[in-house]
Amino acid sequence: MNINSRTLEELFEQLGLSSQQIHIERFIERHQLKPGSILTDAIYWTREQKAFLIEAKEEDSEWSDVVDQLANLLIRKPAN
Repeated sequence: MNINSRTLEELFEQLGLSSQQIHIERFIERHQLKPGSILTDAIYWTREQKAFLIEAKEEDSEWSDVVDQLANLLIRKPAN
């Protein structure tokens, strides 16, 4: 884990989204992805947001841990 890891609130700000807790919760609730989905393939990202998310992961930047956290919150787990 990167010592300078960012928070979910900071990631939402970086993506140009509201960082208020209630808005983050609503976003996660309303933008669920199917199991096996790839976060950056979601249709709701702008070109800039998608590029940022891809770059954060490819470069293993200070944002990569929180991008993983967002993916875990958005991608539904397969039903057993």
